[in-house]
Amino acid sequence: MMQDTPAALASPEGATDIWRWIRYEFGGIVRLIARSDTAFIAAINGPAAGVGLAWALTCDLAIASERARIVPAFGRLGLLPEVGTSWALTRRLGYQGAFAYYAGGEHLDAERARELGLVHEVVPHEELLAAADAWCTRIAALPPHALAMTKPLLRAAADGSWDSTLAMEEFAEPQCFTTADFQDAVRGMLSAR
Repeated sequence: MMQDTPAALASPEGATDIWRWIRYEFGGIVRLIARSDTAFIAAINGPAAGVGLAWALTCDLAIASERARIVPAFGRLGLLPEVGTSWALTRRLGYQGAFAYYAGGEHLDAERARELGLVHEVVPHEELLAAADAWCTRIAALPPHALAMTKPLLRAAADGSWDSTLAMEEFAEPQCFTTADFQDAVRGMLSAR
């Protein structure tokens, strides 16, 4: 009987070694992306599956070339959506859409992924990095405090009630009024009139 026990289960740590590896190696990246004040842009240039798909779906924006494919390989491999993918899929596709994506195993081309809200924009393959860079430039032009405050607000709003989201906005917005960036922007708008 013991000779049939998988090595991971026979070790002193059992499957927790694997859990630790997934949590800290892969989960650590998605936590960094989601919790950072920095915006992350995914530029998908080919197949995105497994952990790569999880990382792309966790990014703040996902831009895809027309060669991109969103690949639900989990089910066929006997795995489940990993590293936050189930959270991202159910929010974008709803429960039934996420289940159909998982169970159906259909590869999605870039345009279909855009229609479903899995990617924000589809561009010609040769323009992918330039399109991602253009988003980086737009985001970098935002006042740093605005991005740092908006990113966690929007992430929390995905799971929060309307009342709690409204309360977070009511608390955060007055703080923005006190920044030099806001005051400079208002002066600029008034002088342009």
